[in-house]
Amino acid sequence: MSMTADLGGGVPRTYWLEYAWLEKSAEPGVLLRTGPDGRIHTVRTGVAAPPPGAEVLRGLTLPGLANAHSHAFHRALRGTAQAGAGTFWTWREVMYSVADRLDPDTYLALARAVYAEMALAGITVVGEFHYLHHAPGGARYGDPNAMGEALIEAAADAGIRITLLDTAYLSAGFGEPPTHHQLRFSDGSTGAWAERVDDLRESPHTRIGAAIHSVRAVPVDQFPAVTQWAAERGAPLHVHVSEQPAENEGCLRAYGCTPVRLLADHGVLGPRTTGVHHTHLTPEDIELIGARSTGTCMCPTTERDLADGIGPARDLQKAGSPLCLGSDSHAVIDLLEEARALELNERLRTRIRGHWTTAALLRAASPDGYAALGWPDGGTLAPGALADFTTVALDSVRTAGPPPRLVAEAVVFAGTSADVRHTVVAGRHVVRDGVHALVPEPARVLREVIAALKE
Repeated sequence: MSMTADLGGGVPRTYWLEYAWLEKSAEPGVLLRTGPDGRIHTVRTGVAAPPPGAEVLRGLTLPGLANAHSHAFHRALRGTAQAGAGTFWTWREVMYSVADRLDPDTYLALARAVYAEMALAGITVVGEFHYLHHAPGGARYGDPNAMGEALIEAAADAGIRITLLDTAYLSAGFGEPPTHHQLRFSDGSTGAWAERVDDLRESPHTRIGAAIHSVRAVPVDQFPAVTQWAAERGAPLHVHVSEQPAENEGCLRAYGCTPVRLLADHGVLGPRTTGVHHTHLTPEDIELIGARSTGTCMCPTTERDLADGIGPARDLQKAGSPLCLGSDSHAVIDLLEEARALELNERLRTRIRGHWTTAALLRAASPDGYAALGWPDGGTLAPGALADFTTVALDSVRTAGPPPRLVAEAVVFAGTSADVRHTVVAGRHVVRDGVHALVPEPARVLREVIAALKE
């Protein structure tokens, strides 16, 4: 059973939260009422005990976590991708071998389980950076959007929101045609890409956005069709930027400038745009990104897993770039880990502690991620906001012990996805007491689907 119908017409519910994160602090005893529209109607603090009929959520309730950058099929690489040595580029060949095995049915099964894993981790909205469009070799399915529709259906089945960031991907590198593996990614031109994406439809749980895969995968003369498509619809626009030094070097050879300068000069940067990774930047790059209020999506667990490097997140934010977070390749799916890694990576880079407060890390993990995905009314526990929230236990071996005023610090710096007890989307429980309410045994499904892909 999917959540699609419920998102527009649930029933009013009353929740009593032992602790609730209210933008800047964890408040004890909070009463929260949701309406049939799937939004928060009332937030009342100082309620010492749960009133009759209220659903009791013990622990710290946070606004729902936003996973702003996902490649669902990469989840099949967990374990395999970590075995042995190599680089981003050798990892990519392993990734292609998995992509070649997927069709709409197997992608639906895999993504449903991956999104269920996200819900179990407290994630209530995902940005799916989707470029696996066609059949192997580039043949079109009867429904040209069959793979994207499978992702949309999977998110609905798993009970979370999705922004499908349909991705233009046209070349193997600067001036190079797609490889055999990449033919299924390509529409041939951004005009054909836009024509296909026009047939995708939004719903109460779905937004449709756009993405330029990278400056190496989309020629510069093809940028305008993507940026215009997104601008006309007010849709989010995402792009991989400077993940690897080799990308920067290739861009300098092809265009005589960095990827950021190329994107800036051709109108791609701006407040509706989010650059993913922003790892290897010059000071001028940072200034260009910040001056245009372009967002930054950091994916620390993937960036360290692939040996990409540590991006200048603090400098980007100081320059004016809002930060959000993503689990990207799903080496792990844990937004709490992504949030604290932002701070801990910066400590390693600078050998100084205390770059972000707990409030700032939670802002990156929730409201700024929602905004980057086109859901500006999510990521906060306030009247009128989307009724999306998650409760993290305060009695696990990781989170037990701190005084009440520091429970949020304990959750952000020591809690994990295993400590998530409840996840609520549009006012309705998707995860209750650590069990997914809509997808039976997601671990078993993951094991079976991934094993079948590797046969």
